[in-house]
Amino acid sequence: MVKKLIQHGNSVALVIDKPILEMLNITNETSFELTTDGKNIILSPQMEYTQENNILISLEKINKRYSNVLRKLGE
Repeated sequence: MVKKLIQHGNSVALVIDKPILEMLNITNETSFELTTDGKNIILSPQMEYTQENNILISLEKINKRYSNVLRKLGE
């Protein structure tokens, strides 16, 4: 698919079609990390903080409940 940039005030924008947004589960609230390899632009959706927080909370619970077992496994 070939797309062109459109003028958006003093900047330019790339319009992403709705089927692609739905396929990638992206909304207008999604934050992206923008990187480049010198030739390509790479957009990566950021993991929502709530997911990251849920993982950290789960790890704390596991460490609290199984700390002795995990310590023995590490020996």
